[in-house]
Amino acid sequence: MSETGKAVQLNGDLWLSVSGQSLGGQGRFALLGLIDACGSISQAAKRMGMTYKNAWDAVDAMNTAAGEALVARTVGGQGGGGARLTERGRELIQRFTQIQREHRIFLESLQASGLRDDLNLIRRIAMNTSARNQFHGYVTGLVAGAVNDEVHIGIAPGLQIVATITHGSAEGLGLAVGKEAFALVKASSVIISNTLKGARYSARNSLAGTVERISEGAVNDEVVLDVGNGCSVVAIITRQSTQHLELKEGAKATALFKASSVIIGVPN
Repeated sequence: MSETGKAVQLNGDLWLSVSGQSLGGQGRFALLGLIDACGSISQAAKRMGMTYKNAWDAVDAMNTAAGEALVARTVGGQGGGGARLTERGRELIQRFTQIQREHRIFLESLQASGLRDDLNLIRRIAMNTSARNQFHGYVTGLVAGAVNDEVHIGIAPGLQIVATITHGSAEGLGLAVGKEAFALVKASSVIISNTLKGARYSARNSLAGTVERISEGAVNDEVVLDVGNGCSVVAIITRQSTQHLELKEGAKATALFKASSVIIGVPN
């Protein structure tokens, strides 16, 4: 259960194939079952909401994939033509039903195991943006203004990001305390300082930490600051600034960035 109270549901589809050729999934096996019950492809197609041609195309595809007849067509007789399932067709329906039941039990066990939290994490990891800094958390505070709103996002114990966005954007995103959200900050918007004592800054976001690594460039350096709880902040500063601040791995420093430099987003 997320902090918004909405449970993430785990779903999955099941289908069978033979040597790479698809026999089909729930829809096709439901069609087979109706053919067996109705004794007619046309009647089964009507109950499935399919055209007669599409139903026969599906049957032909299943027969071809199986390499043997699953549906046998009967012609003539007092009642006219019809269709029936072969023993192999009935066997496959039973097998699919059994596998489907086991598949549902498997998904339910995954749901109960807390996998939904890992799935949310995987989704966040897979998110691609041009912003080097991606912070994920939940809205912990929301201050409405006439034009802009101030949004507080808790990203880890003792760590929060403050952003200012338009009131319209806050409403459009459906922001509220407890809602999952993420904050994006470009590395070029981050200022690194190691002389905060005795100084005051207008930047609302101040994250103290330790220099984890420095990637040197001809003009600019990339500085990665470990701010604790598995969180890091990336900054792009000039090579001259790195030298002037005497930055090196293990040194204490603080990352500063304005609330107006933060972009807020929410998961779909």
